[in-house]
Amino acid sequence: MRSHTRAAVAATVLSTAAVLVLSGCAGSAPGSDEPLVGLVVKTQDNPFYVKMTEGAQQEAEELGLNLQVASGDGQSDVDSQIKSIENFVAQGAEAILVTPAGDGIIPAIQKAQDAGVLVLALDSPLGEGSGVDGTFATDNHLAGVLVGQWAAAALGDTEARIATLDLSTDQIPVDVARNQGFLEGFGIDVADPTRMWDETDPRLAGYEVTDANEAGGRAGMEKLLQKDPTINLVYTINEPTAAGAYQAVVAAGLEDQITIVSVDGGCPGVTNVQEGVIAATSMQFPLEMAAQALQAVDAYLADGTKPENSPGLDFTNTGVTLITDQPQDGVESEDTTFGLDNCWG
Repeated sequence: MRSHTRAAVAATVLSTAAVLVLSGCAGSAPGSDEPLVGLVVKTQDNPFYVKMTEGAQQEAEELGLNLQVASGDGQSDVDSQIKSIENFVAQGAEAILVTPAGDGIIPAIQKAQDAGVLVLALDSPLGEGSGVDGTFATDNHLAGVLVGQWAAAALGDTEARIATLDLSTDQIPVDVARNQGFLEGFGIDVADPTRMWDETDPRLAGYEVTDANEAGGRAGMEKLLQKDPTINLVYTINEPTAAGAYQAVVAAGLEDQITIVSVDGGCPGVTNVQEGVIAATSMQFPLEMAAQALQAVDAYLADGTKPENSPGLDFTNTGVTLITDQPQDGVESEDTTFGLDNCWG
């Protein structure tokens, strides 16, 4: 642990072609004694990371931390995250929070720790041996399980034809956890739970990757329906993807045939649940994620205490709740009134 009173460097993170640097928290000024904390998010084109950034800036200001934020230009943009971590270390950051784009950033994390920097992961747990000092995340596997269980109960005796709209071909941990959780919740044998798409269940009609955005969701759904117009259940990595998928479903005239489930809990997504675009979604809490992580940084700077994992998990679970207006027996959920009261974005 380095001194809490050491002057934090408030210079802006060096800009690169792949790194967008956002403003630090209000009240931070060059030469201040507020400890510098770097936040590295995957992208700023996803409301989840926008809200996480807003929550982190607010919490940092309350705690007297000089927060600087860097963003890559894609969900799997590992290179820009490595550069951002290196830049924060060079500036003398006391701690770095990162939403990992993949295990490729592990060497940069380990170098940061060798330099005495506390490194915490947000949202996406890294692989074993990452060296990260703590992780604050949604239980993404549970989030998938909940929508899978809901879908199985909702379909009942109807024979399922399942498609999944996933993030990337890179087997990113959050992508794998949600996908495999959904399939397990539905009752599919997932073969290797650490990898997607190796299942052999005949109910699986196919998958596409989407980069977790609306355009990708629509394009992926169009491809899937061209291959198999009998699809009646679609899991999506997040709610922007689900919104795009629904556009393709409507264009094909299949909105009465296809049920879409998702994960996120953003306000537009919860509204889509209320309007019947998405049947059920698992809500996560990015504001709580950012706040708890920065509180852990503050505790570490005060006395060297590192965060503890939630019981039975290898990370700190920041919560997940199923949101639907079509509750199913045996699956705990809240309705969209609760969802709209607690959503983000």
